[in-house]
Amino acid sequence: MNDQVVFVTGGGMGMGEAVALLAAERGANVVVADVNETAAQTVVDRIKARGGEAIAVKCDVSSAGEVQAAIERTVAVYGRLDAAFNNAGIMVPLTDTADLEEAQFDRVTSINYKGVWLCMKYELQQMRQQGSGAIVNNSSIGGLIGGVGRSAYHAAKHGVLGLTKSAAMEYAPKGIRINAICPGTIETPMVDTMFRTGDLSQHATIQGAPIKRLGKATEVAEAVLWLFSPASSYIIGQPISVDGGLSIS
Repeated sequence: MNDQVVFVTGGGMGMGEAVALLAAERGANVVVADVNETAAQTVVDRIKARGGEAIAVKCDVSSAGEVQAAIERTVAVYGRLDAAFNNAGIMVPLTDTADLEEAQFDRVTSINYKGVWLCMKYELQQMRQQGSGAIVNNSSIGGLIGGVGRSAYHAAKHGVLGLTKSAAMEYAPKGIRINAICPGTIETPMVDTMFRTGDLSQHATIQGAPIKRLGKATEVAEAVLWLFSPASSYIIGQPISVDGGLSIS
């Protein structure tokens, strides 16, 4: 990825951090965007300590103004945008659908669904001018199946796949490829929190996956970078499962 420009949301930790680090390791100029600017800067410092190039940008993906500013900063600094990983997302505690507060529903959908659309909107404006680019949206195994107590989260992640497929059809003729990944249960700070609070059973999760272990953020990163690369040049609008077989079990 020598000298390519990669934009990563939720880049301050977890899967976003793994993608940012791996892209930089492979020669990309990386924009680490996160609502937590301190976390983003920490990742940038790690990249630079390894001889890479990166900048940190504060970005709340539910804010059109902040997303637009983040993309404009990317282009101002590096001159273009070659690839984007729209990864930022949140989880809420297990809640029966009838008991879900409207504010909770709005927060999940504004970040996990609307946030992906906003990022695509401004990324595609730049990529359309260039006539090239690759976007990978982070959906989830929750974009493929249902989940008790997680209706808002799963609805948003299903929506991400609808956005991905529709936009992929629009922009494939323009030289831009759009795909999605659907991770299973990955070792990230968010999942660690779910284990500690009891919102997710580590034992049941491991036993439910044919591979009988949790996924690693680096394994997701490898899939994302493959989707960025010419090696996946004929892959358009696909939800790629990175879940240890959980969605087929």
